Amino acid sequence: MTATLQPHTRIIAGLVLLTVVGIAVGGWFMTRIAQGRVPMTDFQKSFARAGHGHAGVLVILSLVGLLYADMMTGALGWAARLGLPLAAALMSGGFFASSAGRGRTSPNKAVVLLWAGALCLVVGVVSLGIGLLTGSSS
Repeated sequence: MTATLQPHTRIIAGLVLLTVVGIAVGGWFMTRIAQGRVPMTDFQKSFARAGHGHAGVLVILSLVGLLYADMMTGALGWAARLGLPLAAALMSGGFFASSAGRGRTSPNKAVVLLWAGALCLVVGVVSLGIGLLTGSSS
């Protein structure tokens, strides 16, 4: 069985794959944090770990989800196709941005990005699940 990606799905998948470079740089930065080379509070360290972990896991979920979303039509397909990659960007970005600043011990207002990403994740996976269960596919 040969699968052919739709052109728009191929572009989204290519863009998502390119974010792995940023995740790799984040991994290098995490080693600097672990070695004590970057001064951070415990709160900032925990948010850095969470941001890095969410980025990696959600990028993988996005790529798998794109394969299934490509079999779907209409709004459910698009919600799944875009919701998962947006969740990866917004959630990981929210962890990093909301903990930015010297000596921070609690999230700043950028934490709203984290919650926006969580909403995109829920919309994406629910759309994908409903679309697959109801046969909303081409």
